[in-house]
Amino acid sequence: MKDEGQRGFIPMEWQKRTKYCGEVSVKDAGKEVVLNGWVNSRRDHGGLIFLDLRDRTGVVQVVINPDNKDSFPLAQRVRSEYVLAVSGKVSKRPKGTENENIATGQVEVETSALQLISKSKALPFELDEADKVDERTRLQYRYLDLRRPAGYMALELRHKVVQRVRNFLNNQGFLEIETPDLTKSTPEGARDFLVPSRLQAGHFYALPQSPQLFKQILMVAGFEKYYQLARCFRDEDLRADRQPEHTQIDLEMSFVKKDDVINLSEQLLAETFLEIGQKIEVPLKRMCYGDAIKYYGNDKPDTRFDLLLSDVSDIFTKSEFKVFANVIKNGGVIKGLKIDKASSLTRKKFDEYTDYCRGLGAGGLVWMVIDNEIKSPVAKFLSAAEKKSLINSFEANPGDVIFLVADKTEVVNQVLGSFRLLLAEEFKLIKPGFHLLTVIDFPMFEYDEEEKRLKSHHHPFTMPTEDSLDLLDKDPLLASANAYDFIINGVEVGGGSLRIFDPKLQEKIFGLLGIAKQEANDKFGFLLKALDYGAPPHGGVAFGLDRLVMLLAGRQSIRDVIAFPKTQAGTDLMTNAPDIVSDKQLKELRLKTE
Repeated sequence: MKDEGQRGFIPMEWQKRTKYCGEVSVKDAGKEVVLNGWVNSRRDHGGLIFLDLRDRTGVVQVVINPDNKDSFPLAQRVRSEYVLAVSGKVSKRPKGTENENIATGQVEVETSALQLISKSKALPFELDEADKVDERTRLQYRYLDLRRPAGYMALELRHKVVQRVRNFLNNQGFLEIETPDLTKSTPEGARDFLVPSRLQAGHFYALPQSPQLFKQILMVAGFEKYYQLARCFRDEDLRADRQPEHTQIDLEMSFVKKDDVINLSEQLLAETFLEIGQKIEVPLKRMCYGDAIKYYGNDKPDTRFDLLLSDVSDIFTKSEFKVFANVIKNGGVIKGLKIDKASSLTRKKFDEYTDYCRGLGAGGLVWMVIDNEIKSPVAKFLSAAEKKSLINSFEANPGDVIFLVADKTEVVNQVLGSFRLLLAEEFKLIKPGFHLLTVIDFPMFEYDEEEKRLKSHHHPFTMPTEDSLDLLDKDPLLASANAYDFIINGVEVGGGSLRIFDPKLQEKIFGLLGIAKQEANDKFGFLLKALDYGAPPHGGVAFGLDRLVMLLAGRQSIRDVIAFPKTQAGTDLMTNAPDIVSDKQLKELRLKTE
C-alpha cells in the first residue's frame, strides 16, 4: 500500500481501527482486525519484519511477510513513532516466542495491509530512556514525554481520581459550582497574577489564589454544599510540589461543626485511595499542632519513621558550656534526636551534616557518639552530670549517636525537622506505604518579626475556638483556630477551617491583624457586606489535587502529574510562555514596558 499520493502528501483517508492494540487477545485468534497506532519499535529479521504497534491501551506485535508486495516495502522504511494503520489476522504466536511481559504477548497480527498515516522526525531522545534525559528537554518535547506509558498512566490516574471525587461529593449532596477566574485582587499570602482590563484603563483583574471568598458567599446564598475542581494561581517561588497554577478540590458546607468537615474530608481521602487499591481506615490518626512541632519540628509530620525530637534545654540551664547557656538565656532551646547504632559515621560525614544544618539557618550541629563515655568535640565542656542526663534522656546505648541543635525555637524546629528526614533516608528508616494523619488545634496567629505584627496562621476568615474568644483581648498568640490540615507521608495535601460568620468578630480579627476598617472594606467589602445578610455557620477544606495524585502515583514532583507543567522559573518550555507581546496589544491595554 502506497504511503504517499501523487501530490507527495500522505493520503487523508485511512482505515479506522476496529480494535485497540492492548486489547488484542487469544480470543481474537483467526479474526481480522484493523489497528491504529505508533511504531514503538521495528525489528528486521532478514525475512520477516516485526513492528510493535502502540496506542494508549498497550502494545501488540505486528508481522509483515516479504510476500506482501504492497506492505513489505513500506515496513522496511518505517521508523519509530511513525503512525500506521494495520489490517490483518490475529494469530497465536509460535510456541517459545511468547512475551509474558505484555498483556498481548500470546498473539500477533499477520499484516495484510499497511498504511502510513503520519511520519516522525528522528526523536530528540528515546522514549524508553526518557528518565535519563534532562528534564528541560523532556518538558520542551512534552508531547513525546507523555507518549510513554508512565506519562499516560499518571494522567489517567488523575482523571480517575477526579471522577471518584465528583461521584463521592455528588452522592453527599454537593453541587459543583464554578467561580470566576477574573476577579478582584485580595491579599491571600502570595502575589497575585494581574490581568489588565482593556475596557477600564488602569484597572486590573486578578487570577484567584483560591475561591475562598466566593465559596463563603455561596454559603450565604444558601447553597449549603458546594464544590469545584478549582484552578488557582499564585505568583510565588516554585519547587517540586508547587506550580504557578494548580488545581484544588475545593468544598464548603453550611451548618457544620469542625468534626463534620474533618470526617467528610477523611472519607474523601479514603475514597481516592481506593483508585490504587489501598483501603484507608477512617477516622485518621489525629495530632495536635503543638505535638507536631514538639516531636517532628513542623506541622506536616512524616510519621513513616519514629526518630522523634527531644527538648533537652533543662539539662543545660546552668551549664558551664557558654554556647548552650547563652542560647537558653536568650530564650532559645536545645533539641536533638538519636540515631541507633551509627558509631561508624566518619568525621567527614559529621562535617557534611554540620554544613547541611548551617545551610538551613543553624549556627552549627553538635554530635555525640556514645561509647563508654561520650565522644564529641564539645565533650570536654560538659559536666559528668550533663552527659549522664543526656544519655538517659535519649535512652542512648553504646554505638548510638546524638545530634543537638541550639538556637531560636523556630530555627531549631526548622533545621531538625529537615535533618530528621535526611537521616531517615540515609539510614533507611522510612517504612513503605502511606501514613495519613489529621493535624488539629492550630494557633490563630503567628508573630511576624520583620513587620512587628500579628499574621493569620491560616487566613483572616478562620474561626477561633470558643474557649479562645477571651484570649483575643488578653493574649491573641495563645488563641486556637478551628483549623485542620491533612498530611500524607509528610506532605500537606489539604487544609481548611470553620469560617467567621459574625461580622463583628470578623472586624475584631481584622483589627488584630492591623487591617483598618476602610482597608478591609476596600479589599473584602463584598464578603463583609454579604455577612450582614444572615450568614450561616460554615466551614470547608481544599485539597491539592496535584499533590494528592503525585503521592498516589508514587512520583516525586507534581510536574509528573500535570499535562503541561512549568519549570521552577515559571516557564513553559514547550510554548515558550511567558513571552513578549506586540506593541499593538500593549497600546490597546494602555500599558508600557521598561
